[in-house]
Amino acid sequence: MRSGGRVGAGADGDGALYAPEGLEQGIAALGPEPVFRAILERAGAPRFRRRRNSFETILHIILEQQVSIDAAAAMFRRLHGLCIPLTPEAFLALDDATLRSCGFSRQKMAYGRLLAEAVREGRLDFARLAAASDEDALSNLLQLKGIGRWSAEIYLIFALGRPDVWPAADLGLQIAVGECFGRERVGERELREIGERWQPWRTVAACLFWQSYLHARGRTAPYLPPELYPA
Repeated sequence: MRSGGRVGAGADGDGALYAPEGLEQGIAALGPEPVFRAILERAGAPRFRRRRNSFETILHIILEQQVSIDAAAAMFRRLHGLCIPLTPEAFLALDDATLRSCGFSRQKMAYGRLLAEAVREGRLDFARLAAASDEDALSNLLQLKGIGRWSAEIYLIFALGRPDVWPAADLGLQIAVGECFGRERVGERELREIGERWQPWRTVAACLFWQSYLHARGRTAPYLPPELYPA
């Protein structure tokens, strides 16, 4: 996390830190636009909790790939209960059977181990990642096998708190934008083009659309295992 405590940074009265940096300023900038004004009126402001800039958070994002948020959280909880502390070194000491018992597929075992090796060897440094530009942070993450653009953009939003990231490959975002404009789901290429209009607050726009998606389904922002949030 790059900051804490300030309302402008995405903090609320309960002390929790929300994604992204400058959430309130972004809402103020986008709020007058009819589509966002309607979301705020019916669903309220988005409150997606920021995650730690850490090995555990990237590992959890790998677990989230192609499964539900709840399923990924359950896998992470099982892993966290068996691997104490959950560090790259301790993770690398786990055998296949232990990781399978936590729900890891063979592919995710490989991705997790490659991630742990990159952190252990210093090829992925979280302090440098936090200080990097959006483009450099994205590039650094994309060098990791198993981290595609969606995973990297989700990390920039939820762990680094970047305010101008537009994860156009996200299925929920594609559906939500379509719903808000009275259309079918919007494809990734078109959605990337649509998002250009909301610079420099594309992350805030994404959070507003996600808020609309959840509200339409009677759901709220997910609460992940507490180990993923800053103390």
